Amino acid sequence: MSTQPMLDLDGYTDIPAGKIAMVVTFLEMLAPPNAPLSRQRPDLVLDRWSAPTAEAYTSLFREIGEDWIWCERLTMNKCALETILSEPTREMFRAMIDGKPAGLLEIDYANLAEPELAYFGLTPGAIGGGVGRWLMGQAVEMVWSRPDTKRFWLHTCTADSPQALGFYMSCGFKPCKRAIEVTDDPRLKGIYDADKAPHVPVID
Repeated sequence: MSTQPMLDLDGYTDIPAGKIAMVVTFLEMLAPPNAPLSRQRPDLVLDRWSAPTAEAYTSLFREIGEDWIWCERLTMNKCALETILSEPTREMFRAMIDGKPAGLLEIDYANLAEPELAYFGLTPGAIGGGVGRWLMGQAVEMVWSRPDTKRFWLHTCTADSPQALGFYMSCGFKPCKRAIEVTDDPRLKGIYDADKAPHVPVID
């Protein structure tokens, strides 16, 4: 009978082949910024995305997340995913450029005092042009306009873009907790091609 490896908090822990391990950093914002995060962008439109279909959502989710092997929503069946996407406490938006999606913003208000930035990302072509800071500015403004908000939080991990952590901190979020996440490698399940996220090598 196989045994599960025990985490060694003072050394190395072997991760089974077929799995990936990520260091997760949780960040929080306990008060709104003193100034807007970004200037006005007439070229950008914030589109509220109410209860999108599973197909439309996963298409944008995959486009944004394939280089970082985002996979949680891609492993869910259609009914389960659409149930989540239609939750009344969940709000989703797209940043639009010339009528095309350039980014995804998803906020979960299940805890009104501590809303979570559930997903945030840009399509590859929108990276580097200030779209991310503009979109985060929209999120921060919306969240802190609510009277119940005491804490706005999110998490990122070592499979995400290397710029993600620094970006969130530059927007006013502060690291508050770390965790280790171990999950099946989505590339070995055929969700993504093996060449995606080369910073997280495939070991099978």
